[in-house]
Amino acid sequence: MSEESAARVLEGRADRLPERLRVGIAVARWNEPVTRRLLAGAIHRLGAAGLPESSIDVAWVPGSFELPFAADRLAATGRYAAIVCLGAIIKGETSHDRHIAAAAAGGIEQVARSRGLPVIFGVLTCDTLAQAMARAGGDPADGFAGNKGAESAAAAAEMVSLAAAIAAGAAS
Repeated sequence: MSEESAARVLEGRADRLPERLRVGIAVARWNEPVTRRLLAGAIHRLGAAGLPESSIDVAWVPGSFELPFAADRLAATGRYAAIVCLGAIIKGETSHDRHIAAAAAGGIEQVARSRGLPVIFGVLTCDTLAQAMARAGGDPADGFAGNKGAESAAAAAEMVSLAAAIAAGAAS
């Protein structure tokens, strides 16, 4: 888009959230050493955006397949500005991982569209545990750089901000 364009640009910001909102996080217990690190990164990133930890609710589910159900139930309450879904699917000897990943991705996307709020897909789909641990890493002192849970929380914050910008733009 050129500088002379008259197009109105609507963008969200990932660095600032109002304290008065709540964010739900659904986390899979399967591969819990990985998902706990993703959760720590997400909570850290939301806190860095100004959201107090008391404004975050965490719902644990057995595995990534159950994330869409939990996201839908959280969304149905109307209490959350966004929901972040965190899981870790690691390839095994069969194609089971592909089926779980497809179901989780499709279900999470469906919840977002049907409920009309940001529902973020923070599910790792890796070939090995080492790959999953690398994507769930990041030093807290470094803002959890490289942690996909932190990146998912940043996406949630940006989408909440974008939704507000779109609503404000529609009202003007």
